[in-house]
Amino acid sequence: MNEVLITPLELAESLLATPPVLLDVRWQLGDFDGRRAYREGHIPGAVYVDLDSELAAPPSGPVGGRHPLPDVADLQEAARRWGIDDGVPVVVYDDSGNLAAARAWWLLRWAGVADVRLLDGGLAAWRAEGLRTTTGDGGRPRPGRVTLTAGHLPVATIDEVAAGPEHLLDARAAERYRGDVEPVDPRAGHIPGALSVPTADNVDASGRFRPADELRRRFAGFGLDSAAGPGVVVYCGSGINAAHQIAALAIAGIDATLFPGSFSQWSSDPGRPVVEGTRPEEA
Repeated sequence: MNEVLITPLELAESLLATPPVLLDVRWQLGDFDGRRAYREGHIPGAVYVDLDSELAAPPSGPVGGRHPLPDVADLQEAARRWGIDDGVPVVVYDDSGNLAAARAWWLLRWAGVADVRLLDGGLAAWRAEGLRTTTGDGGRPRPGRVTLTAGHLPVATIDEVAAGPEHLLDARAAERYRGDVEPVDPRAGHIPGALSVPTADNVDASGRFRPADELRRRFAGFGLDSAAGPGVVVYCGSGINAAHQIAALAIAGIDATLFPGSFSQWSSDPGRPVVEGTRPEEA
């Protein structure tokens, strides 16, 4: 176990002793019914979390992007519904290599929950170990009493990104970075100065994070090491998958800052330049 991840067998053992609060964050870009997937099979005791309504404020275009950070009071209300108490560990998972669950991992840590871990490999890894799942809506957890406060992890504003951080990473797929396709945002391309570092390359074919030394080598290829610190700013389409990149960087021993508005906020403002192609800067 490390400060970011927990394995399926470690989780199974903890569920027999002092259980963590277990959150199921099923979500994918586009039309996807995560609650239906939860009902069809989830880890016993897991509480379903709706990413769009519980882990984000309503979309706000150039003000905050498609998934703005929720107000901390709203997040606290949701966390209490999920059964979280102060000092109790939390484990989050999904069925997409933690690309969605990482939002809950980052957001709860940002709000002051110290012990939050991603189930490495998610639901697929749990099932691969022969561990049991259950169906249905799940029970209603006992209300928690956690107290949340904002600001325990750094964030970057759109103006700070425009000022040019030392390292700006675009965590989206390479074709979106280049501007070949853009399925949801107003304009195609990337923020000037950003490097294309697709978060999907942080995991292996099974959806598990690559070992720490392998991730360190990967990020070293982009000029990043443990000395880079908060000068590393990460964005994606709307601040969801970028949290996964921050988790991978943390496994590699590198701290990083989230740009929550990400490209959805940037591209909604016609006054912000957008670059197409493989180069970070405009030709």
